[in-house]
Amino acid sequence: MKIQLIRNATLKIKYAGKNILVDPMLCEKETMEPFMPGLKNNPTVELTVSVEEIIKDIDAVLVTHSHPDHFDKISSKVLPNNIQLFSTPTDSEFFAKQYFNKVTVIEKEITWQEIKITRIEGQHGSGTILPYMGAVSGYVLQSKGEPTIYIISDTILIESVKRTINEFKPDIIVTNSGNGIFPGHEEFPVIMDEKQTIEVAKLAPDAAIIAVHLESIDFNKGTRKSLREFANKNEISREQMFIPNDGESIEF
Repeated sequence: MKIQLIRNATLKIKYAGKNILVDPMLCEKETMEPFMPGLKNNPTVELTVSVEEIIKDIDAVLVTHSHPDHFDKISSKVLPNNIQLFSTPTDSEFFAKQYFNKVTVIEKEITWQEIKITRIEGQHGSGTILPYMGAVSGYVLQSKGEPTIYIISDTILIESVKRTINEFKPDIIVTNSGNGIFPGHEEFPVIMDEKQTIEVAKLAPDAAIIAVHLESIDFNKGTRKSLREFANKNEISREQMFIPNDGESIEF
């Protein structure tokens, strides 16, 4: 299997013979309005892979939540209307207004093309910022002969995440590790920071951690460098934690 980081949280996963696109944000640099006054236009970097190449041979799209840095207007336009798209219950109304005609809402779990997909509740921040963030889900992917993957998505490290790691014992865990901070809510990151990412690595010492959602959105304060330095201080090796560049692929 292969996981390619496209940019931010957008992944292209080759799994059980299928190509799955996760959380597509395909717009050009700085064409998305700021998420809050005082922030800059997003994304802050260009794609390193063409949109045509990204959507080539895609069998399904998996969306953790409908924030525009996880499903943008360009994705609505360029993805085929008959593509298999998997949505959370919270976003069912959002996708009902799109032009896709094959949307499947994952309430708890489904099996598609011999791939079992289990939805996991997340928490997109805490404290004063949480009421503004909305619901978010992660997913566990399982298939015979393939490693178990846990895509944690935009959540801080809460009990449901720890419980999922303990229950499913994933071989690969994708963490959104950009330390997202909004002005006026500096004490409450909306996604994992360096410390929580390292805690995930320690909770799953036998898993490969792939840290994404870095250096692409204005509110992300964590960087690849800061995360690697923190990992080194905590004796988390490069063999356990991968921090891919945009466009980079990791094969297992």
